[in-house]
Amino acid sequence: MSEPNDSELSAKLKQLIETIDIARMMSEPFTGSINELLSTSAASMNSDEASVLVRDGSGGDLRFLAAIGRVADRLIGMTIPAGKGIAGFVLSSGQPMAVTDVGEDNTFYAEVDRATGFSTQTILATPLRYEGEVIGVLEYINRKGDPPFEPFTPDEMDRAAIYADAIAAMVNAYNSARLFSDLSDRVLSSDGSAEYSAVRNWIAELRDTSESRERLDLSVLVREVASRGDAERRLCRELLETILRYSDAKGETSFLGS
Repeated sequence: MSEPNDSELSAKLKQLIETIDIARMMSEPFTGSINELLSTSAASMNSDEASVLVRDGSGGDLRFLAAIGRVADRLIGMTIPAGKGIAGFVLSSGQPMAVTDVGEDNTFYAEVDRATGFSTQTILATPLRYEGEVIGVLEYINRKGDPPFEPFTPDEMDRAAIYADAIAAMVNAYNSARLFSDLSDRVLSSDGSAEYSAVRNWIAELRDTSESRERLDLSVLVREVASRGDAERRLCRELLETILRYSDAKGETSFLGS
């Protein structure tokens, strides 16, 4: 089998880079959707503070992926060590947990409050489960208004589980997009000799080309149309398939510019 020439290698790298960028771009709407559902569900639970924690690596640590409330900005990206806290217990056990007073619960991990300046008093935590696997934890903290806060009820635990199912599906989609993007970026950005540095510079220049930007813009438009509904999705697919059939019949890779 012959080795690919420079032109073929360049084309394959361009396709890989564009795929990475699209995967990264596709993950961003999921975080927005997660936050929107988090806000809606928190209002239903009579709480202004809520967060989504996801597995961080293979060791069982948890990382705040999304949060709403007064200290949301400080929570994002913060990690809880494996097995620590109420969230760690929910992750490992797969069981929901409601605590009326965290000061009387020895599983509570107070370091998050110390780091953010927040005062957690009551909490409801439920597992994010996707296809039988626990992939994270959904938490609601305190109630609206002033303490002492009313405890979360069994009915609210059931309601939280419904929200958790929807959020888990979004988290799984987000993780899939980010996993591919991070893995591919690692391949392209691996440290090494000066030759790798030159490749990274070339990639940065390539991403700035008008052709690359146009392809990303096109992917955004396709996603926007496809998200409008079933009819729009079918129409989008039919139009794209028609263009491909016309292009194949012409025996050209492009027929719009000449």
